[in-house]
Amino acid sequence: MTETTIGIDISKATLDVHRLNDSTAAQFGNDKAGFRALKGWLKGHDIARVVYEPTGPYHRDFEVALEADYPLVKINPLQARRFAQSRGTKAQTDPVDAQMLAMMGAAFSLLPQPRTSAKQRNLKELHITRLSLIKDRTRILNRQKSLTIALLKRQAKARLKLMIAQIAQVDAEIQELLQNAPDTTRATEIICSVPGLSKVSSAAILIVPFMICGQITAGRWMPEVGTLSRKQVASLAGLAPMTRQSGQWRGKSFIQGRAKTATRCALYASSRRHATQS
Repeated sequence: MTETTIGIDISKATLDVHRLNDSTAAQFGNDKAGFRALKGWLKGHDIARVVYEPTGPYHRDFEVALEADYPLVKINPLQARRFAQSRGTKAQTDPVDAQMLAMMGAAFSLLPQPRTSAKQRNLKELHITRLSLIKDRTRILNRQKSLTIALLKRQAKARLKLMIAQIAQVDAEIQELLQNAPDTTRATEIICSVPGLSKVSSAAILIVPFMICGQITAGRWMPEVGTLSRKQVASLAGLAPMTRQSGQWRGKSFIQGRAKTATRCALYASSRRHATQS
């Protein structure tokens, strides 16, 4: 039986699917009934990979429904678009995107991502919520500086107090989940042994298992730590300078890439804090 690659463009209501080996396309609902119909459509085929892009909350139920039975590959939307452009494809519709995803997966022989447990999904949701609360807290602190009316000052102070309490609650829940997971407890201890790195920093590094899939990843955190070399980790975190040269021209090297922005921010904050304390 010939292995085939499936490309799926996920939207709020539908799943546009393209089967590469026979160029067959179909559309299913992005709901439980649609997932069952999709599994029936895929039945009887030797699926090498199912390629799709992250779409916020719209791909979460899809992942939960299919990851136990099929090799899922989640890729960076920007890289998927660049692949389509490299083929001269200017049209951007859901069926065309699904076809391009399938072709990209086959062209790069992308490897499936590891399965995500319910605990890992909860950790991801908690961490994203924490980042949102931190931004809200920063906005309130900045707004406080320009307030002159007593009522508004009291309201800002009350909101700030609420934000601080909610961040503490989320932090406690994250640490409880990490401490109860054997595979992260030891890793947390090792990371926290580094001067300047705290439990918050370790959580930012360890949360969310988006592994490298053929070097094309949609993740923003770094659970790969401990399985890669120092150079690979530095590159993955966006901390390794990228060489820029052409012929006799030699440009400056810069760090680049937003794949692991959250990790880089956590490490930067830790280094600033450590430098201040030293």
